[in-house]
Amino acid sequence: MTTGINQYKVGDSFEGFLLLKNVTKGTTSTGKPFLTLILADKTGEIEAKLWDSTKEDEETFLPESVVNVSGRITEFRGMKQLTMNNIRPQQPTDGVNVGDFVKTAPVPKEELIESINKAIFEITNPNIQRIVRSLVEKHREALLLHPAAAMNHHEYVSGLAHHIVSMLSLAKKIYELYPQLNKDLLYAGVILHDLGKIRELSGVVSTTYTLEGKLLGHIPIMIEEVADTAKELNIEGEEVLILQHIILSHHQKPEWGSPTPPLVQEAEILHYIDMIDAKLNMLNRHLEGIEAGEFTPRIFAMDNRSFYKPTFN
Repeated sequence: MTTGINQYKVGDSFEGFLLLKNVTKGTTSTGKPFLTLILADKTGEIEAKLWDSTKEDEETFLPESVVNVSGRITEFRGMKQLTMNNIRPQQPTDGVNVGDFVKTAPVPKEELIESINKAIFEITNPNIQRIVRSLVEKHREALLLHPAAAMNHHEYVSGLAHHIVSMLSLAKKIYELYPQLNKDLLYAGVILHDLGKIRELSGVVSTTYTLEGKLLGHIPIMIEEVADTAKELNIEGEEVLILQHIILSHHQKPEWGSPTPPLVQEAEILHYIDMIDAKLNMLNRHLEGIEAGEFTPRIFAMDNRSFYKPTFN
């Protein structure tokens, strides 16, 4: 039974309510205006075009609003689209709200923060533990609300905390196999590496980059926060420097956002843990939307590849 927009197939008819996440104005080759709409529910999102749009349309169909749409699922350049027959804004009598359409992490907030606090408790180096605990407490409310990205992976309510907890599970298993790793640095790096996204990204309904996010980015933001927190706690020494390095290098390459490559083993491992969790989160959600024996649409963040879903378990 179809339960959300991500489960609809090409050729299916659609009629229902969707969240309008984003609106972009455009002009055809003949000079006619149109709007590109990104529509979503808890299962995923789909693009639609509102052709021959008017000024009234631009004022009516705004991001972070709910609309009622009817149309048919079509395909364009390997991606599903919704070809609309009709669209109207939500009415008070419809009995729906934005929260009905916002995807949330599959793990309750209470469990997420419990897992993070448990990992902090397992950090035995007092300086590292105090820095991590202070920063988590400072950002606790936002941490349990924010997405981990604007798109591609963990881009839902509590997505950042879910990403951290998933990475902590991977880190624990890797540490069991390679006990020569410094567990304190590894756990601290996992918890703090993306915490700057709280300031880099806006809210969860229509996530965009803040001015600070565009001009600085989450990595420099977090480097500064670690330094400030260490100073407030009167902590000095190599722990602070190495912790900053792990955060600074977790994207591995300059073209990916890290000005220096990982130069301690915990930084190297953190990068791969981050990549594994982000890519599997992305892949699993694309694969959930297709039947066995089919290929996913091309996934831009995965080198524009389409992935096949085998017919056997």
